[in-house]
Amino acid sequence: MTGMSLTGTPSAPPAGLVFTGCELQAAASPGGHGHGHDHDHAHPRRREVVVAGKRVKTVDVHAHCVVPQALALVKQPLDAKGLLMDDTSVRLAAMDAQGIDVEALSINPFWYGADRDVAAELIRVQNETLVEFCAANPERFVAYATAALQHPDLAAQQVEHAVKKLGFRGVSVGGSVAGRELADPKFHPFWAKCEELGVLVFMHPMGTRELEISGRLSGHGLLSNTIGNPLETTIALSHLIFEGTLDRFPGLKICAAHGGGYLPSYANRSDAVMKTFPQRVGAGPKKKPTAYLRDGQLFFDTIVFTPEALRHLVAETGAGQVMIGTDYPFPWTTTEVDLVLSTPGLSDAERVAILGGTACRLLGIPT
Repeated sequence: MTGMSLTGTPSAPPAGLVFTGCELQAAASPGGHGHGHDHDHAHPRRREVVVAGKRVKTVDVHAHCVVPQALALVKQPLDAKGLLMDDTSVRLAAMDAQGIDVEALSINPFWYGADRDVAAELIRVQNETLVEFCAANPERFVAYATAALQHPDLAAQQVEHAVKKLGFRGVSVGGSVAGRELADPKFHPFWAKCEELGVLVFMHPMGTRELEISGRLSGHGLLSNTIGNPLETTIALSHLIFEGTLDRFPGLKICAAHGGGYLPSYANRSDAVMKTFPQRVGAGPKKKPTAYLRDGQLFFDTIVFTPEALRHLVAETGAGQVMIGTDYPFPWTTTEVDLVLSTPGLSDAERVAILGGTACRLLGIPT
């Protein structure tokens, strides 16, 4: 059986992990706005999303998985069984019910403390297994490669191998690397390689560990995640802007999880600091910080929860910079398609771009 590579070109799937239960179909999804459904009570079918009378391919750019063999190399425990990909029937059923055609799989970094040799083997196993995941069901899954950023020169080699040999079109990173900011010059070789290869970088936060140690995020509300994750994304993006990383590598394309954290909601303060305290800005970015949200380098997922929040995100960044994300298997949201369809003020073309058009272009997914 011939599959599709991560770039959408025909290829034979590698031997190894095989999906099971993939023929199961999801239950019919509830009604929404501007989309159609095929209903067959005996055999419920996958929800199909329609905008302006045309079928739209939907792409979830924020969905998680793990590779057990990689976890074992550093004795990392499994966070949630839903991350496993040996039986995807439940995952596919959820995708079908929500109207998600394609998931872009990512793995939250747990290997940034590994030494060079262990990190090299871990990333090899992880990326090769991700290829197997996708080859087993190429119409439903693509993936972001992984890289050992704690060893930037090795990470650059890993990205090049992932793109040129394995067919990846994206790579995932954490919001920091063992306490170092992504804007640290140490990581320039990695960013240079990502820019050279034209890959989309999906940035997922690691949390604000320093605040957890202080106790500021203890107590109720899972604040280490609820507040800490978007806060780290805000910090990481702000450093990438103010330390000149985005200026140094103008071809970079970075998708920030969870709607970019708090930055899109308050980026005008970053503009204001350049006038209020110019002596504290250093050489400064070449543009106003708000310009980086719109000018094609930064992208954002839709995990902002309400139509008003999504409307505001689009107003600050532009619809072409936003793509749907679900955070699967963590149940933060199951209604991202309906969120896009129900957000007021979006044109049909903008809805199509957010639902999957932009992701297809960036990740090389056939439309």
